[in-house]
Amino acid sequence: MTATVPFSFDTPGDAARAAELRRVKTEATLVLVAALALFAIAKALVGVHPAFGFVAAFAEAATIGGLADWYAVVALFRRPLGLPIPHTAIIQGNQHRIADKLGEFIEVHFLEQGPVEAKLREIDFGSFIADWLRDRKRSDDLARFTLRLLPEAVSATETSGLKTFIIRRLNTQLQAINLAPLAAGTLRAFVREGRHQVLFDDFLRIIHETLTQADTMTMIREKIRAELPTLLRLYRADKFLMNKIVASASAFFEEVRADQKHPFRGEFDRMVLSFVDRLGSDPTYAGRIDGLKRDLLARPELGDLAQSIWSNTRSFIERSASGETQVLRHHLTGMFVSAGEALAGDAELRGEINQGLVTVLKTLVADQKSGVATFISDQVKSWNMEQLISVIEVNIGKDLQYIRFNGSLIGGLAGLALYTAEFLLRML
Repeated sequence: MTATVPFSFDTPGDAARAAELRRVKTEATLVLVAALALFAIAKALVGVHPAFGFVAAFAEAATIGGLADWYAVVALFRRPLGLPIPHTAIIQGNQHRIADKLGEFIEVHFLEQGPVEAKLREIDFGSFIADWLRDRKRSDDLARFTLRLLPEAVSATETSGLKTFIIRRLNTQLQAINLAPLAAGTLRAFVREGRHQVLFDDFLRIIHETLTQADTMTMIREKIRAELPTLLRLYRADKFLMNKIVASASAFFEEVRADQKHPFRGEFDRMVLSFVDRLGSDPTYAGRIDGLKRDLLARPELGDLAQSIWSNTRSFIERSASGETQVLRHHLTGMFVSAGEALAGDAELRGEINQGLVTVLKTLVADQKSGVATFISDQVKSWNMEQLISVIEVNIGKDLQYIRFNGSLIGGLAGLALYTAEFLLRML
């Protein structure tokens, strides 16, 4: 059984409508009393003039018609004069049947898949989401709401063991990665784009700068001097040779750096590509890289770094949620607004969102419509029918009371017509 809750039927304006209903009821009752009084008077005066017979016939039929319609109106809601007359208090007596039929009607006619899907397709969910996110105030409210939830999510991650599971899962995934082909592919793309030549130029520049430094030149001169015969030392051949070596090397480096098609660059390309090929195919390289990876992942410093990053992130989230810092909130707000603007400019994405939501919602309605029908039925069964009937009377009772006026009028006219026909027949 679906849980039910107390339901209030009071709505604004009920007091005024109740006063109007009492007024119309009083008028209808007075019409009935007037018809009955007129019948009594006219009946007493029939002997004075035949015209009073017509009046009496009209009043008699009007009284009967008014009484009959009073009974019909009262029997709809309650028992006339409190008498246990069959087929009265119709609404109260059929509360459960009405509840079941109402739930069934809503399930069959309102929640059928076709009409629900057609109605859902009329709604542009994508544009609604885009407009909602583009409003900076709404995005800011969403950012603040998200920040309030983040500390609890972080705490739940720690206390539930999800953090440990994620770390272990991540470590397992990292251990399973074969870095050699990945590194080879990255380097191959690096070479294909020519970015290795930039490193080569930097390498040549560094060698040239190092070679021309005073300390380096002094060291080279001393090495040359140590290898020369004594006679050549006297003629300072070491300085001559050192200057020649440095000048030749500098000229070569400048030549290579200036010529993008220099043969030495081609040799460097072949050397790098040869290394890349060996890196991707040689088991020795793969084993070395894999061992380096395992050693790196096993180092306690890496775990300490991960814990430090987690602690700092949690502290930052908590400070953002408490309002101590607005950086994350402003970033989230900007991210939501940007997402809204991007969505507003992407008709294809909005169409996909609309289609996805229609599919999800129509399936949800189809799966839950029986539960909705049961919920409605249980709610109606739990209602206080006395209160509900009072509300129905307040809202439609005025129109029902006019049935009593019509009953008196139509009944009176019918009675007058019958009496007239009888009078004419007697005259023949």
